[in-house]
Amino acid sequence: MDRTKERNTAVICFYFNFAAQKEQTATSMLGSLLKQVISGMESVPVDISRALKAQKKAVDGCKPRLGDIVKMLQLIMSSRPTFMIIDALDECTAAQRPPLFESLKEIVDKSPDSRIFVTGRPHIRAEIERRLAGRVISVSLTPPSNDIIRFLRVKLSEDETPEAMDETLKAEILEKIPGSIPEMWVAAMALRI
Repeated sequence: MDRTKERNTAVICFYFNFAAQKEQTATSMLGSLLKQVISGMESVPVDISRALKAQKKAVDGCKPRLGDIVKMLQLIMSSRPTFMIIDALDECTAAQRPPLFESLKEIVDKSPDSRIFVTGRPHIRAEIERRLAGRVISVSLTPPSNDIIRFLRVKLSEDETPEAMDETLKAEILEKIPGSIPEMWVAAMALRI
């Protein structure tokens, strides 16, 4: 993000949270990204400003629909390089993934200078590669065991009730958890790779 400040480049992020699956629809997720990219602009494009004002005037001031959000993101992302980061895509419900993938394809088709980075557990890899065929470069990542142990030691040292855990339990945590960390999967999506 520091490198993009002076280059008219946007960085927008979304984290899927298992506990908020009902609220995290394709529409709300892309709407959140749209808000982020608009908030970082010095001036909002006239077409987008008009569309948002018209939406407010609609019955009950309803929020923009998925297709409207996709068009707005296409307009913005086609005019400036954008890095969209979607973390924990595997936490997105199976019902919401197809419209999300379709929307991402539409956005990327109109935004050749933008990139979408996706993280998730390996079980989602086949689905994203199938739905976004020819547009994805993927990488499997497993954090080094010593990084996990270092993280755990820091967290154990910050424990507010250290008397609740003896040295045997700490040793067991440091032994078992690093071996059970699953592989992560990262995808980079672009129109031309």
